[in-house]
Amino acid sequence: MHNQTLAPHESMELHEALNFKTLCLAKSKLIQGLVFDQELKALMQKDVLQSTQAIANLQAVYARVPFQAPIPQSRPTPILN
Repeated sequence: MHNQTLAPHESMELHEALNFKTLCLAKSKLIQGLVFDQELKALMQKDVLQSTQAIANLQAVYARVPFQAPIPQSRPTPILN
């Protein structure tokens, strides 16, 4: 299998999607502490797990970006831990 890189516009769209999912994850984690309904809290926890997986998948695709910058592993992404 040959290593394909993403086009510049695809790279930007991927970056935007990664930022969006990160913001969604942060919001779900933050709001969970304010929710008292257990069904809603469980739904938000499911969203957190799915968003974490989606971010991991997007980061794997990010390796194909032609103008690559290192992805921080420890900081500033404490919301993933």
